[in-house]
Amino acid sequence: MSTQFKAEVFQNQFLAQNAKEVHAIMTVAAFGDGVSSNQGVSKLFGVICDTSGSMGGEKIRAAKAAMIRIVELLPEDASFFIVTGASIASLIFPVSQATPDNKHRAIGEIKKIGASGGTVISRWLAEARKQFDKMPNGLRQALLLTDGQNDDSDEIALENVLSTCEEMFQCDCRGVGTDWRVKQLQQISGKLLGTTDIIAKPEMIEADFQTILATAMNKNISDVSLRLWTPSGAQVLYCKQVSPDIVDLTTRAKLVKPQVNDYPTGAWGKSESRDYHFCIQVNPGNVGDEMLAGRASLMYTVDGVETKVAEARIIAVWTDDDAKSTKIDRTVAHYTGQAELADSIQQGLEARDRGDYEVATAKLGKAVKLAHESGNEATAKLLKKVVDIEDAATGTVKIKRQVAKEDSMALETRSTKTTRIPKS
Repeated sequence: MSTQFKAEVFQNQFLAQNAKEVHAIMTVAAFGDGVSSNQGVSKLFGVICDTSGSMGGEKIRAAKAAMIRIVELLPEDASFFIVTGASIASLIFPVSQATPDNKHRAIGEIKKIGASGGTVISRWLAEARKQFDKMPNGLRQALLLTDGQNDDSDEIALENVLSTCEEMFQCDCRGVGTDWRVKQLQQISGKLLGTTDIIAKPEMIEADFQTILATAMNKNISDVSLRLWTPSGAQVLYCKQVSPDIVDLTTRAKLVKPQVNDYPTGAWGKSESRDYHFCIQVNPGNVGDEMLAGRASLMYTVDGVETKVAEARIIAVWTDDDAKSTKIDRTVAHYTGQAELADSIQQGLEARDRGDYEVATAKLGKAVKLAHESGNEATAKLLKKVVDIEDAATGTVKIKRQVAKEDSMALETRSTKTTRIPKS
């Protein structure tokens, strides 16, 4: 059975007279065992591990054990490589098929790894890019682990390297402990369509690595993009993935031809569903006019051949009926609220960090209220570790003055994870 895709649009297509903005949520679901023309796709998994001096002791021991375990778990038809990084990058094991012999040799090299030096992540990614360049087709996934802050002098070099890595491979980033910067890793994972999360304790590294590997090996369709056509005179104000987490794709648009842009989605696996929020500004019509405001398609490419696997239409109809034009679609409202929830958490934590407890209380209280209303229980649990909740329904909270740093960082890193709209 081949992988199939289904697309569905949720929106209130009725706009008030002179209204210009069209909002729509597109749900794309994949199901089946794999696109038949993409069977046997090659998979390359790269490990990029921090070996700076701060990783010494328990952290490097746990990281080495985790790397050994995922090498053992790699399927034989996959390929892999291992890069370590400090002030410079070192290629510990080059791109090789995961045969028993190659695994044995790689494990031997992993056991020799030590920890010393600084943290210059651009060099690590540049070395990984060289390895991924050896397998230009197929699924390419990296895992980056660090425990510290990237050197400030590396900022420009990192931006430059990320621009060359973009769309070559995806990268999930993990920070072990609490001495790394969330926004630094989110810069990398955001550009490379991956995730960022905290691993609070070294003994948790192995389980996290295994989860990332299992997810990567489940992917079976690469080079997938969301193609959006809009009518003449229209402007895409934003295109965001809003589930399973929030990823702003707006600036990632690539012009295919006039009025048509592609937005990268990364690789897809079986039994996967994602939601996207489009906001399109159009030239307003007259009352009674109907317009095709957008046409969104999911495209994948195999051996240079494009295939369209799902399509959905975004409609705009102008009306003078206030009851129709003021009705907010339930799905659009839900994800608008989830984006507001993420923003409130970020703003609240920033205010708390600068000692502005009044603003922090207001913003985090609003976040509690939004999490409660949307049924986002995972975020609600994280918020409880940062604030004392007196009334979730009204967002009445008190800021906790003593908060474990890992709890605050967990809330920050996971604030963009959304919940699906509750069934009515």
